[in-house]
Amino acid sequence: MDRRPGPPSETVFPPAAGPDPSPAPSLSASTVRSGVPSGRARVPSPAGRPAARRGRIVWSLAAVSLAAVTAGAGVAAFTCGARCVAAVPGGTEIGRSIREWSADPPLGAADGVVPDGGRLSPFDAGQPAVANLDPELLRAVRRAAKDAAREGVGVFLTTGWRSRAYQRRLLDEAIAKYGSEREAARYVATPERSRHVTGHAVDIGPTDADDWLSRHGARYGLCQMFANEMWHFELATTPGGTCPEMRPDAAGG
Repeated sequence: MDRRPGPPSETVFPPAAGPDPSPAPSLSASTVRSGVPSGRARVPSPAGRPAARRGRIVWSLAAVSLAAVTAGAGVAAFTCGARCVAAVPGGTEIGRSIREWSADPPLGAADGVVPDGGRLSPFDAGQPAVANLDPELLRAVRRAAKDAAREGVGVFLTTGWRSRAYQRRLLDEAIAKYGSEREAARYVATPERSRHVTGHAVDIGPTDADDWLSRHGARYGLCQMFANEMWHFELATTPGGTCPEMRPDAAGG
């Protein structure tokens, strides 16, 4: 028996017999996405479906791989912490891990942290940053502050005494900022070497107070110790004496 080909796989719409009195179909959001006017069936080609599935599988595998890599990096960073990214040439490890740092108790005024505002009056004996200073140093700073005030210059402490924990935290932050313990030591001493921890150093502000004290500090025995820290003063000579030559930085290099 003679067989004739069957209908094509896609739906065929016969042309209208005459002018279509109905308005032209509007382009809806689905029309823009699909490219087929609303009201007409879109029958995908069977040959295109496997390719589409393969594309979705590839994208899914890529997403899973990316998630695995990201998760692995996060675990590694948490496990290794700052030591993974702050190793200096030669394999020396610096700072402490993120886990060790995050385990530290919060710091406060009892550690010498200056309250919000960034400065204290040297006469505020209620603050440990002031009260725990060496008595002779504190007397010298107070005498200088009184004389500076007569000339219209306010002398404040931006930091004074610090606990060992506070000094350690500052050193860790400096290592993270400068990239190595050696470079950080130019600005922040270890708790074992810090004059702030022993109460024998103060940082003065604002800038006009630093300038005033650098010119008149020797009158009170107060000396700027480091060329790169115009705010750091210690009782380094007798009142009216001569200050020692400044070192380049806290590392002494």
